[in-house]
Amino acid sequence: MTFSPSVFFKNCYGNYAIAAVNVFTMEQVLGVFSAAQKADAPVIIQMTPVARNYAHANMLLAIIDATAKIYPKAVYAIHLDHGNEEHAFSAIASNRYNSVMIDASHYNFDENVMRTKQVVAKAHKNKVIVEAELGVLSGVEDDISIDKKNAKFTKPEEVVQFVNQTKCDSLAVAVGTSHGAYKFSGGQGIQFDVLQEIQQQLPNFPIVLHGGSAVNKEEINRINQHGGNLQEGAAGVSSEEIIKAISYGVCKINIATDLRLVWTRVHREFFNNSPELFDPIIPGKDYMEACEEFMIEKFELLGAAGKASQLIT
Repeated sequence: MTFSPSVFFKNCYGNYAIAAVNVFTMEQVLGVFSAAQKADAPVIIQMTPVARNYAHANMLLAIIDATAKIYPKAVYAIHLDHGNEEHAFSAIASNRYNSVMIDASHYNFDENVMRTKQVVAKAHKNKVIVEAELGVLSGVEDDISIDKKNAKFTKPEEVVQFVNQTKCDSLAVAVGTSHGAYKFSGGQGIQFDVLQEIQQQLPNFPIVLHGGSAVNKEEINRINQHGGNLQEGAAGVSSEEIIKAISYGVCKINIATDLRLVWTRVHREFFNNSPELFDPIIPGKDYMEACEEFMIEKFELLGAAGKASQLIT
């Protein structure tokens, strides 16, 4: 059952957060939907332009449609993540997306406003909501790489002007998180003073936290024990920081890296421990189960478990 994320945000603000999960494969979609139904938790299923191009946007949407029939009690929204104008307009025209993100954060303020306004105008005509971004996150998101020297925190004094001019429906902010598995190498964590100022400037306005994966050290260790070579100092957003961020108006928390790490751990362990096997179905099933388990734990952490049925009634 699909809902606009605006319904999610109105219900969750200040109390819990919605997991926004980047999906690329059938196994991920099945695992996330299964977890959402079991946990009775609303979820945002999101795709980046790279994910849409991987097997074609229509293929991913078809997988989502089929999975929604398998798990009919799952409550979800479909979102385009990190799109430019072309991606956003395409998603809006398809009449399949509940929301789109226009990421013009790497432009200057005025250019960001101009590009975001264009997407908002077309999206709102089609009853699609828009997530914008102000400030730049470091790290890697699919084919986007931003050096730390170019990363900059969102300026709280700009957020009201930006939201008023663009009419965006939610705002992704840069407050210390980063994309990819190499987060917080300097140990700075979320800058709650910045986040608090943003909330004071935009009370009751949904804030989005990109780079919200935890990057479990145990997953890193298990991957490296079975042939991987990931940086062992990688760190993500702690559970304590996530819970605290929710109280500052963070309604949507993006998760991508964690599910990639689970995928890598499952497949490395399987093929390392069973080198004589080559059947993709076996680790595929293992991954779906691991994905479901991970997501149920995430829903519980975010406080979203048990909330989906409340939205239906």
